[in-house]
Amino acid sequence: MIDIIQITRQTDLYNLHTHTQFCDGHAPMEDFVKEAIDSGMSHLGFTPHSPISVESPVNMPRERVQEYLDEVERLRRAYGDRINIYASMEIDYVSVGDGPASDYFQQLPLDYRIGSVHFIPAINDSSTMVDIDGKFQAFKVRMGQYFDGDIEYVVRTFFAQMMAMVDEGGFDIVGHMDKIGFNASQYLDSIDEEPWYDKLVIDLFENIMDHHLIIEVNTKAWLQRNRFYPNLKYFGMLKRFNAPVVVNSDAHYPTLLNNGRQEALKLLNVL
Repeated sequence: MIDIIQITRQTDLYNLHTHTQFCDGHAPMEDFVKEAIDSGMSHLGFTPHSPISVESPVNMPRERVQEYLDEVERLRRAYGDRINIYASMEIDYVSVGDGPASDYFQQLPLDYRIGSVHFIPAINDSSTMVDIDGKFQAFKVRMGQYFDGDIEYVVRTFFAQMMAMVDEGGFDIVGHMDKIGFNASQYLDSIDEEPWYDKLVIDLFENIMDHHLIIEVNTKAWLQRNRFYPNLKYFGMLKRFNAPVVVNSDAHYPTLLNNGRQEALKLLNVL
């Protein structure tokens, strides 16, 4: 295991959340390594979407895990004198026993693990897990198809899944902890400004702190959507509680490795 907090204290020149050809990224791993070196980065972590128990075109199948790990080793041999390269995964929490803490993921030789929620159960069928991430148009269709238009159910269930994942553990970094806020606020304007929504975020934050986990400030949507995850309005809480933080771009293209990261780092330092 690597010391993530030590990395963040030593340098801003890192990204520990990166998607490539092994999931829904748009370039080979080597292209990201070359871009990271050209950008002056000293640490790069790969985090393919993990194998998952539900059908998903985004997640890496188990059959490719060894190929992924072998590619990390090849890149370390080729570029290890210029950059530190890490093998990780963004591991989906689906249900109790089906997430980062499972024996399968614990036995993989990973340098660290990101825990995230992208799927929640349909409102009238708990056995059907629905992707609530991604583009809003797809989210809007699923709201009618699987959730009867009940956006409060979706938001509360997302945070319940996040809380359960934190309680079960087995990972180091909490990925984009309030990402549901963007699609939810597009579906119902200002829902993420409601007091009950804020309480869900604060309760999750306190639970993360109780479990001594690292909070990811995810910058992927900053330039296009003017939004960080967690939302900028919660940055003061990160500072007030001296929360351990890692700033990641969640890059799917090599050219976006540093997307929004410098802006987030600057804001974290001034608040």
